[in-house]
Amino acid sequence: MTQITNLNRVRKQKSLEAARKQADANAVKFGRTKAQKAVEKADKDRAAQHLDGRKRDD
Repeated sequence: MTQITNLNRVRKQKSLEAARKQADANAVKFGRTKAQKAVEKADKDRAAQHLDGRKRDD
């Protein structure tokens, strides 16, 4: 005898797996600690200041 499958349950399970994949991808893409963000901001500010200091006035 075959087993009955609930299509709603299958659809919901598929949706949950897709959401979990998206959450993992976002965690990798955007998930940084506060210290990492501070270091990146400091590097960005330092680079901008370095470039601004070497601008030529026309």
